[in-house]
Amino acid sequence: MKRTFILLLVGIFMGTLSGLTGQAIGASSIVVVVDSPPRTMHPNGSNADANLSVMANFFDGLLQRKGSQGKLVPALAVRYEHPDLLTWKFYLRKGVRFHNGNPFTAEDVKFSFERLSNPEVSEFINTGKSIASIDIIDDYTVVIKTKEPIQWFANNLHQIYMMDKESTEARDQAEVGVKPIGTGAYKFVEWVKGSYLRAMANEDYWEGAPPIKIVELRAITESSTRFAALVSGQADLVSGVPVELYEKVAQNPKLELVTRPARRAIFLALGNEPGSPTADIRVRKAMYMAINEDEIIEKIMRGHAAPAAQIPDPPTIGYNPTLKRLAYNPEMARKLLKEAGYEKGFDITLAGPNDRYVQDEKIAEAVVKYLAKVGIRCKLDVKPKSIFFPEVSEGKHIFYLFGWFDGTYDMGRSYFKLIHTRDREKGLGEWNVAFSDPSMDLLLASTGSIVDQDKRKKVLQDLNKMTMIDKIAWIPLHYQQDIYAIQKGEGIKFNPRPDRWIVYKEISK
Repeated sequence: MKRTFILLLVGIFMGTLSGLTGQAIGASSIVVVVDSPPRTMHPNGSNADANLSVMANFFDGLLQRKGSQGKLVPALAVRYEHPDLLTWKFYLRKGVRFHNGNPFTAEDVKFSFERLSNPEVSEFINTGKSIASIDIIDDYTVVIKTKEPIQWFANNLHQIYMMDKESTEARDQAEVGVKPIGTGAYKFVEWVKGSYLRAMANEDYWEGAPPIKIVELRAITESSTRFAALVSGQADLVSGVPVELYEKVAQNPKLELVTRPARRAIFLALGNEPGSPTADIRVRKAMYMAINEDEIIEKIMRGHAAPAAQIPDPPTIGYNPTLKRLAYNPEMARKLLKEAGYEKGFDITLAGPNDRYVQDEKIAEAVVKYLAKVGIRCKLDVKPKSIFFPEVSEGKHIFYLFGWFDGTYDMGRSYFKLIHTRDREKGLGEWNVAFSDPSMDLLLASTGSIVDQDKRKKVLQDLNKMTMIDKIAWIPLHYQQDIYAIQKGEGIKFNPRPDRWIVYKEISK
């Protein structure tokens, strides 16, 4: 089956099979299986990791991230200046062409950023609305001014992809959403939604032609089916190896496991609406101390996770190394509930996805059982992510399981989404349903105008402590572990990225 796939691709891309052996063809192709499918080919049409990962192969941002720590380095911009709090000046790379042959210029940058504010084609609306003006100085120089200080503006530009103004305006949005034209290391060939995505190397890529010439991406959401594709040899590289199948993969002599600590933290978000039980910090603290996270890691995550005391990970600005988890202590939890007037417990519902994070449904089930042991009657409400996330965005839940890592490596951006009091008109608190604290909002707002980055880091660390310890706005659980598997005999060289994206130009064979 794999040989048939390779021959088919060679026929499509090369136009002939003469002079090529199966071995030579196989050496330049790869089949990648992931656990989540892309939603759209609009480059900025989804801010989900699964979509950004795919788009990183067809498109480039002004900047990009490389290496094990996700270092921010030049891409379509060779450098930038930040002369004042509102101004960002970018000097663009010359000689870059889109896949259709059009040259990349400042006009494309202006077009791409202006397009971000359109909700029909962008999920980076807040970024789009934050821009006050975009001025073209010449074909390779552009100045962007923001309405308010955004210290992390440049840190976000690896996932804001540049589009070809001419071809995008000439096509209808339906076609743009299924046939991407970028400057990336790979050119789009075919997308059969729900089945596969095919790409071929851009031999004229500005960084040089990538080593893998043909890529087929398949999304298999069901873990056992994903495992079967790996074991049967239908996949060369698989992401999202199920923790419950880790040992089976490890014992297979044909397979090799590749792991790294994930940046994503799994946590429980809480509301503090006046009059509700969780408005009392003693209740929130009791819920925190009632959960045996060590047992969750051991029995549910099979050891493939690390306990979390906060949401940001060490590379993220705002990570506070002094924070420690509250100890598991059900007796103290019951005491705190009694002090708060809930000796007989109360009723609450825990919502969450059942197909988004590693073992998400089982984690939620465990939390419900732990809370029951201290008298809290918790109803479980898990559902597919396609239903759950819109419900959170609409404000339907006050207690829910969530996962997060900041793509900009700056928790200042995340706090505006996760903990600022919800304000739909201003685009604040997008994923914060029911927690509100004016003192935290004020502290967060102050970070935008802090020029001294060491001082700003300290303020974000203080805000982190306030969130996790002083207010207990969240109950942290653990950081996931990213687990991949590759076919051992194929000579594949693959180093996982901290953002979990699979960028084909970084893979060799």
